Amino acid sequence: MFQTRYEEILNQLEKTPKTWLVTGVSGFIGSNLLETLLKFNQRVVGLDNFSTGHQHNLDDVQRCVTDEQWSRFKFHRGDIRNLADCRLSVEGVDYVLHQAALGSVPRSIEDPIASNESNVTGFLNMLVASKDARVASFTYAASSSTYGDHPDLPKVEDKIGKPLSPYAVTKYVNELYAEVFSRTYGFSSIGLRYFNVFGPRQDPNGAYAAVIPKWIGKLLSGESVCINGDGETSRDFCFVENVVQANILSASSEQTSRDQVYNIAVGEQTSLNDLVSSICWELNKCDRLMLDLEPDAVLTYGNFRAGDVRHSLANIEKARQLLSYNPVVRVHEGLKKTIDWFVSKTINR
Repeated sequence: MFQTRYEEILNQLEKTPKTWLVTGVSGFIGSNLLETLLKFNQRVVGLDNFSTGHQHNLDDVQRCVTDEQWSRFKFHRGDIRNLADCRLSVEGVDYVLHQAALGSVPRSIEDPIASNESNVTGFLNMLVASKDARVASFTYAASSSTYGDHPDLPKVEDKIGKPLSPYAVTKYVNELYAEVFSRTYGFSSIGLRYFNVFGPRQDPNGAYAAVIPKWIGKLLSGESVCINGDGETSRDFCFVENVVQANILSASSEQTSRDQVYNIAVGEQTSLNDLVSSICWELNKCDRLMLDLEPDAVLTYGNFRAGDVRHSLANIEKARQLLSYNPVVRVHEGLKKTIDWFVSKTINR
């Protein structure tokens, strides 16, 4: 007897392997999806142009799986902005997990055209190619940024506000296109509104690095961390294993659960001040580092960042009910796993 629907699906897939397309496969979430799928002996096609992903993420996955499992992976270096690349990648594919996008609110404010080209034109290309190839299911990475300035907490899927950034606009347009493709062409899809995903392989470098890997990287390098605002801004941080689970559940879902968007989070709020304290605590516990970090000593504060929402918290009941989503990795456990991974990579360089 299986404990969860997710375990049941993984067992079924292992017995009857499918072919999956993961776009953005060399990125943070894409490479974690690739690792899980290969470990369950699935055939995986990956599409990426390395604009934000990295070859070292694919190399890391290869080290985590057997040679036989790795042989089931086929990589296409291509661009979702090119319809021909999308069509080539979906040939013979059962399930599409569309993760490729140009992320970051600040990046979209600085260059809205680039964000639109990747996140809207690229998304539309993938929809068209997948529809024409008659794939069995299409799951795409939506975003909690779609909630915009709507004040209610926790966030529920049917109540959104006005977008606060070009990035938020692009992710909302994805949802609109998905809805239109269902009504016009009968092509179903599922959108997963991610809330602040974190975990191994997330890039700690660059101007648009997410806060958790960026802060871990700085503290490991002996630098201070800067919070935008007073530190009481809060987020619903979600470990990447929960996101992998949500994608596989979505791809395998019943037709009645499709043509929907779902919050993918944990349903817990963590302030940025508390986040720094938790990261320091976990780093201090690592015997290999011998650190004694005090949050007050490593913290500085800056201005609030344009386009950011003040608080974010998800209601995940819809995903629980219709997808059997169960986020088993909570924030503190996820932080420990993430820090262990970063520390291991730092020490083994």
